[in-house]
Formats: sequence, C-alpha cells, structure tokens
Amino acid sequence: MRKTIALAVAAAALTGCGMLPAQQGGSGEEQTGQTSETAPPAHPIEQTTPAEQQQTAPPQETKAIASRETKVGSAGQYGKARVDITSLKRQGRTISLNWTVTATDGKVNLHNGMGSGTLDYTVSAVSLIDPVNAKRYRVARNGTGEDATCVCSGTQGQFLESGDATTLYAVFAAPPPDVTKINVEMPMMGVFTDVPIS
Repeated sequence: MRKTIALAVAAAALTGCGMLPAQQGGSGEEQTGQTSETAPPAHPIEQTTPAEQQQTAPPQETKAIASRETKVGSAGQYGKARVDITSLKRQGRTISLNWTVTATDGKVNLHNGMGSGTLDYTVSAVSLIDPVNAKRYRVARNGTGEDATCVCSGTQGQFLESGDATTLYAVFAAPPPDVTKINVEMPMMGVFTDVPIS
C-alpha cells in the first residue's frame, strides 16, 4: 500500500513538471510571440501540437491584393521581379503599406532605387495618390528636422538573385475615411491603381 501511494505521488510530481511524455510542460506559453531563432530551447521530451504552434506563431498575410511584373534595376542592369502588395491597412490616423518583391529573372537591385535621395537606402520615395481628392501622401517621418528618418523599410545591401524575395513596408498619414481605394506609386516599379484599403 505504501509503495502504491509513493508511486502515485512520484507520478504526480513528474506530471506537474512536464516530465511524462503524455503531459505538456509550461514552457509553451512562455514562447508566445518569439521567433524560432530567439526562443529558448524546448525540453527534449516536450512535443507541441499543430494547434499550439499556430497560437505561438500566427501566419503572416501573404495573399496579394495587387500585383505586377516589372523590370527593376539601375545603370542599365535590370532584373525582372514580381511585386505583390499584401496589405494596405488603415489604423487610426495612419495607413500601413506592406509589399513583397520577388526576383524572377536576373539580379534585382533594391539597394538605392526607392529612396528620396542618392544615399537614401530606404523606400521613402514610395507614395500614395488619392485621385479623387488630387492629393499625394508621402511616407511618414519620425520628426521634422533634417535628421528625421522615414517610418519605412531600409533597402541597404538588398540585391536579390532570382528566386529571392524581400518584404517591405511604409507608413503614411491616412486619407479621409470615404477613400476606400488609392493608387500606390513605387519608384522603378510603376503605379498600382485602385488598391483597396482595409
């Protein structure tokens, strides 16, 4: 009888620590919001179900709401790319634009072709155009002085080989609430018309 009680107590202790294969430990919740590169190593016995993996790493939006094939490059060296706008989302007084550039043929140079100046290695020259109200929206900046940087992606060193992809973003002041579609102008990539705002 004492052996049975002792075994039951030991099993309960191991279950609470997550040591038994049929039970889960507590580390799954602690990893919420962390990427696989930064998350601490899991206990060797612990397993995570597909449902738990979805809770800790929700899938990113990848469905394109606007796309185009284009030649991208500078100095006479052009590669072909597919540009997919994946999100144009209103959030209060701002609007966030997300897009993916995928090289489809040759080398695509994003290093210095989307900024506002020669040494501007960002996407700060991307803009939104409201054709109804005849207004252009420039990328937001984190201040008003000369040192104010854009609220957008950097492109320094981005030379994509065929098959490579990169995801970029930019934040703008939001157009009036009655504007539900807008044009997106990207240097080297052209204009996307009537992109829906969500």
